[in-house]
Amino acid sequence: MKTVTINPITRLEGHGKIIIFLDPEGDVANVYLQIPELRGFERFSQGRRAEDMPQITSRICGVCPVAHHFASTKTLDAAFNVDPTPTAKKLRELMYCGYFIYDHILHFYYLGGPDFVVGPTAPAAKRNIIGVIEKAGIEIGKEVIKHRSYGQRITAILGGKATHPVCGLPGGVSKSLSKDEADEIKNLTKSCIDFAQFSLKLFDDIVLKNEDYVNLILSDPYTLKTYNMGLVDENNKVNFYDGLIRVSDQSGKEFLKFDVNDYFKHIDEHVEEWSYIKFPYLTKVGWKGFVDGKESGIYRVGPLGRLNAADGMATSLANDEYKRMYETLGGRPVNSTLAFHWARLIELLYATERAMELVNDPEITSSDIRNPVGEPGEGIGVTEAARGTLIHHYKLDEKGLIEKTNLVVATTNNSAAISMSIRDAAKGIIKKGVVNDGLLNMVEMAFRAYDPCFACATHSLPGKMPLKIELYSHEQKLLKTIERGD
Repeated sequence: MKTVTINPITRLEGHGKIIIFLDPEGDVANVYLQIPELRGFERFSQGRRAEDMPQITSRICGVCPVAHHFASTKTLDAAFNVDPTPTAKKLRELMYCGYFIYDHILHFYYLGGPDFVVGPTAPAAKRNIIGVIEKAGIEIGKEVIKHRSYGQRITAILGGKATHPVCGLPGGVSKSLSKDEADEIKNLTKSCIDFAQFSLKLFDDIVLKNEDYVNLILSDPYTLKTYNMGLVDENNKVNFYDGLIRVSDQSGKEFLKFDVNDYFKHIDEHVEEWSYIKFPYLTKVGWKGFVDGKESGIYRVGPLGRLNAADGMATSLANDEYKRMYETLGGRPVNSTLAFHWARLIELLYATERAMELVNDPEITSSDIRNPVGEPGEGIGVTEAARGTLIHHYKLDEKGLIEKTNLVVATTNNSAAISMSIRDAAKGIIKKGVVNDGLLNMVEMAFRAYDPCFACATHSLPGKMPLKIELYSHEQKLLKTIERGD
């Protein structure tokens, strides 16, 4: 059986490869997404001081450190039996909005967007941010860089650092917000609201007004009918920082809604020997293999999963865009994988609007930023990372040291759906042995829509990093190759 390998896969966080098996007729028989890397955070956290975990886990990934930082901090709130002050909660959520701003801008313009702005089958050298700037204009490129920096500036003001924050403490945060800092955030946020609306207009002009692109989004190779999951507020609207976990079915109806402390009652994990990533599924439905439909417990998280699981957005401009997306694509839910990109831009707008609400709250500059902690125990904390629902679960001993850790990361939640999406895209695109760079990129588009972070997802032993050593003579002749973990 002939194989086609995409190694490395590109424009994502982490490392991985796709192996495509072709049958004798040249059609796709099966596809495997292999993630060979390992981080090991669950294991080497054991024995550490619990209060160090927000800094330790933020190093899992340099792209979503804020998500891990606050999922960890919320876990410590629960483990030390303390509820943060109202101001602390608002400061955390405001910083979280800054993180969503810079992260969603990064993915749309740098990682996923080039496939649409430049074109799915454009030369590989053009499918990047440079190609986007060349196509859209240097002024747009400047705005992209500027507004991504604005999101990072917001996180730096509140978190102490733009990338690896140090502000989260059990019961609150370490630093209050001054009036001058609040005024700076207001100015940054106002500009980001305008840029989010511009980005949606750009998506409208380049993607939605292109009939071929719309047909591609709605095509069978990029359609997957799974359950959807995300945090929602008391009105079942999308919330990034807090709320209940809601699961909707393939028709958009609520299937489950539960407190974060009960996640282990509703989510189980399947293991395959060919990947270090686990494959979560809904316990109530069960693991039925890599298939979609109501009888399969596989679900999706992230921008599209969140919007499908919710009844709307909690801010007005974003909610208007939410309604427009579903009206345009045939109603709720939308099962088109490539629609993740549109959902991501709607969330970008929501993050900017919510940031403006929070920074204008009179309580945001209060100095009441931390409550005293109680005795150590067990805690669970959940946030919505840019890539989807993120769960931290710690058990502490009587000295406040970590006894056991479990991390269910957004990309792990999506791992089964990502594997299926790649398989279905390959089967729909590759026919009769015709394979070229453009077609293989269209296969990669199926995972790229999820904005996966495989560095986050492979966090548990056993496993090992891939290693390849090539020995050359002084004449640059290859003498020997030693490989491990390929």
